[in-house]
Amino acid sequence: MTDTVMDDAAGASGLTVGAAASHVGVTVRTLHHWDAIGLVRPSGRTSGGYRLYSAADVARIHRVLIYRELGLPLDDIGELLDAPTVDMTVPLRQQRAQLVERISRLQAMVDAVDRMIDAASAGILLSPEEQVAIFGQRWEPSSLAGARDRWGDTAQWAQYAERAAGMSPEDWQRIADNLATLENDLAAAKRAGVSPGSAEANALAERHRASIGAYFDCTHAMQVCLGRTHAADPGFTAYYDAIEPGLTLWLRDIIDANARAQGVDPDSATWT
Repeated sequence: MTDTVMDDAAGASGLTVGAAASHVGVTVRTLHHWDAIGLVRPSGRTSGGYRLYSAADVARIHRVLIYRELGLPLDDIGELLDAPTVDMTVPLRQQRAQLVERISRLQAMVDAVDRMIDAASAGILLSPEEQVAIFGQRWEPSSLAGARDRWGDTAQWAQYAERAAGMSPEDWQRIADNLATLENDLAAAKRAGVSPGSAEANALAERHRASIGAYFDCTHAMQVCLGRTHAADPGFTAYYDAIEPGLTLWLRDIIDANARAQGVDPDSATWT
């Protein structure tokens, strides 16, 4: 027979372990453990030797639960309960400081999650005015909504949103400056008659792939797919050809040639 089957023996002398556990909302095993380590020992025993918890014992259990809810270790709780002359505010102030620090960390995590939600929803954590100031007058803030509608359920958009959530306006300015330099270099190479497949063209294709890598990891096959998509999209064609006539198709060609040099067949490339 165990303590838990002695519940009907509870009376004026106290509660059995099962009744006490049910009363305070803990398990019988927990009370057994607290008894074993001297944290809460029942004041009485039945004639059969089973534990009986007095009203004072139950009150002590409640105090243990309060301190445990605050995150205090059981050893510290025992010291507090057994040394009433100790200034209880000292460990409680220490625990309060730890709780405040934990709250601060959790709030920072909440803020980070909120930024990721906003980045995934809006595409960028910049106002339309900031976007135009950074990316130039030709930039259309509304284009991000179209990109989200088109790719919002892809792994690449999720990766982009995660990265965008941590980007400051200075980070975006650096990306925009690098992109402007790349576009100028692409236009200059196109005007100079640089041939697709040449070392210079391949280096430019790799710089283009790296520029995409600022947003999500881009393989050579994925770059080929983007090059083909841009060449077939009037909006992208107008953008690149405004920098240099014919730049869109030339960029597609140097991407294809570089991918072929890397062992990727542009004609069968897929988004992988």
